[in-house]
Parts: sequence; structure tokens; C-alpha cells
Amino acid sequence: MDFLDFQILFRPFLAAILGAIIGLEREVKGKEAGLRTYSLVCLGACVFTILSFYSLRSLAGETGVELDPSRIIQAVAVGIGFIGAGAILHQKTFVKGLTTAAGLWVVAAIGVAVGMELYLLASFSTLLSLLILAGLGALEEKFFPEEKP
Repeated sequence: MDFLDFQILFRPFLAAILGAIIGLEREVKGKEAGLRTYSLVCLGACVFTILSFYSLRSLAGETGVELDPSRIIQAVAVGIGFIGAGAILHQKTFVKGLTTAAGLWVVAAIGVAVGMELYLLASFSTLLSLLILAGLGALEEKFFPEEKP
């Protein structure tokens, strides 16, 4: 196995792990989307990014082919937006699932970052997401307690 093969296998593995780390926090809090969902979203975004960049490389120099790698990022963001919209539940007195939707959106971005080999950005974003979900969640509960159904 050469280095290129290792990179192809490492990126999806890392994306799945980073997604699972965030999913674990959601699982511990008993949220609907947890380990598997976050891990799969991050993995999928990473794989789509890898596929996009490899297809761009194979088409480079072809006549009449417009290469724009930002299209895959846009497609992932929009696709996850649909999944996130499905996670949001609106009732007369409350809205549930906004944090789940936002978390899925962020974990997809982390997957794209891993797919683009931006490992430091992906790792830092994972850490920052955990701080936001766990740390700010604790602050919200302490300073802004609310009745939840």
C-alpha cells in the first residue's frame, strides 16, 4: 500500500472518528441524533469531497469542462440543510431540534475539511463544537433555565 492509498483510507476514517466524537456528546445528552448519525454525516461529507477532487483531477485539461471544487461544498451544505430541516420539530409552544440541525451542519463542514486534508481545521472545529455543545449547554441550563416538554 503506497502513501496515496493510505491518505484515501485515512481521511474517511478520521472524518468518521471526529463525527463520532461530537455524536458521543449528543448521545450522552439523550438527543435523537448521536454517534451513528454524526459519524455518518461527517464521513459522507468527506467522501463526497474526496470524490469531487479526484474527479476534478481526472477532468483537468478536458475541453469544455468547467472545474469548480466549491460546488461540492455547496451541495453538501444544501443537502445537510434538508436533513437538518427534517430534524426540527415545531410545536405551538416550542421548537425542538435546532441544535441537532446546526450540529449536523457543522459536522458536515468538518467532513469537508478532512476531505480537503485540512486536518488542523477539522480537529479544532471538532474541539470548538464540543465546547459549544457541552460548555454553552451547561451555561444555558444554569443561567437560562426553561421548562422543556
